[in-house]
Amino acid sequence: MKALLHRHRELCERAVDPLEIAVGLEAHGVTDRTAARYRHRDVFSLAEELHARVPHNTERPSPEPRPLPVPRVRAGRLLLTLVPGALGAATVTGLRLAQGTPRLPVALGGLLAVALATRAALRHSPLAGPPGTRAGRTVSGTRAGRPTPGARAGRTTIGTRVGALGTLCTLWLLGYALLGDGLLHAVLTGGPDAPPTGIPEGPWPTATAPALALLLACAPAAWCAHLLAAAAHRGLTDSRTLRQFTAAMTPRLLGTYALFLAALAALAALCGTALHQPAAYPQALTLGALLLPARLLTVRHHRRAPARALGAAALVEALALALPTAGRLPGCAFLAAPVQTLVDAGGEAAVPVLACGIAALALLRHAGRTLTRASAHAPAGAPE
Repeated sequence: MKALLHRHRELCERAVDPLEIAVGLEAHGVTDRTAARYRHRDVFSLAEELHARVPHNTERPSPEPRPLPVPRVRAGRLLLTLVPGALGAATVTGLRLAQGTPRLPVALGGLLAVALATRAALRHSPLAGPPGTRAGRTVSGTRAGRPTPGARAGRTTIGTRVGALGTLCTLWLLGYALLGDGLLHAVLTGGPDAPPTGIPEGPWPTATAPALALLLACAPAAWCAHLLAAAAHRGLTDSRTLRQFTAAMTPRLLGTYALFLAALAALAALCGTALHQPAAYPQALTLGALLLPARLLTVRHHRRAPARALGAAALVEALALALPTAGRLPGCAFLAAPVQTLVDAGGEAAVPVLACGIAALALLRHAGRTLTRASAHAPAGAPE
């Protein structure tokens, strides 16, 4: 206990109550299991003892705790999240109006514009995370609670690689939502014999309605991320224990999740009606259910779990396309049997629904354990 107190003495001296110490300990990777080694039931109980052990100056009154800054977002940043959907709608309109060879330049230009707009929206909107949040990190590779330069460099390199993998998997999943079902149908029927034409009636059908709905969903996703940040602020201000904060944040997280899925379902219905295409609710909702918690975790520097979930879903979809193709080789027809069985039971949509649905459930469970912890929403400059 003396060693722990020495390591976190500055934190304990600056804290005005045990909750601040508990949040700081969590940010350093101290968990309830760690607290049990010090014969305490949880981190807050350990924080109470540390707070009691630190000498206090009784001559000066303790300063009043400063309220955490209310997370605010500029209207321009929220409007920026509307740009990907607007450019996606313009691209779909251009493809419908274009005839013959102009389709390819319109499609490529539209995809590039949408990609750049989405990148800007993710970097300069509530989807970039609340200002100043930091993730809880373990104390491995630290000296007296502070990371060594080698540990910081190693974490930066690993985080960059994991983030790049997550981005590539996200692009694959979005591309599959647009072209995957049509390509899988073509592969299972002996094709594809022609490249995609950008219309549902072509030899390689394109599902533009769910893809456009996902682009339009950037705006409600940003708003939901802002609501979650505001809920976390209220929880940090009102809660007096970590358990109380977790109990308050769990329904708020699930409510935010449900609100986003309801908005995505409405957008899918709108796009399906406007484009006279199937709304493809299962594909759109399962992919959206995977992407939202992945983004919320990523902006709080929990990149590994989202990258694994996105990678697993992308791998399943890639195998669904590769196995029937490999099954065309002599004596390898058995490779296509699992995919063919799944498609016969639920159609081509069963592949992305199964891949994204299972990954979304696993990631939501992880988010329920991670995003309901106070350390996930601790602002920069809070005592560590």
